[in-house]
Amino acid sequence: MPSNYTPDLTKQRLTDLRNGLLSLHKTLLDSERATYERDIARIGSSGELLKLVLYDPWFAWLHELSEFVVLIDETLDAKQGLEGIEADRMIEQAWELIAPNETGTGFAKGYFEALQRDPDVVLAHGRMRKILTNLS
Repeated sequence: MPSNYTPDLTKQRLTDLRNGLLSLHKTLLDSERATYERDIARIGSSGELLKLVLYDPWFAWLHELSEFVVLIDETLDAKQGLEGIEADRMIEQAWELIAPNETGTGFAKGYFEALQRDPDVVLAHGRMRKILTNLS
């Protein structure tokens, strides 16, 4: 069912989705950093953290969320007019992405584990679900 959203409203919906996902990403990154520092080694600088996030398998499960935010950014930056159906599709993808799965792989499993260990992640998950509900 196609959306009847204007390009401005579609842009706002995608911006709200992006900002919600960035907030969730930050919470997940903070949680992973704390766990990494507890279990592996202290991270001395933001540059070291960036290098770990990009290249260390410990943080690899977060890449799917990072790449999705980049896709939203690219869609928002596109020169052509935004279609409501694009926002609908990305919101549906976000719902699927934030579905934790204990027996899954990649982001779904890492997300499940983060939700089990960190109440801040649980709160961020609730905020993201509320954003998605409001956008749907």
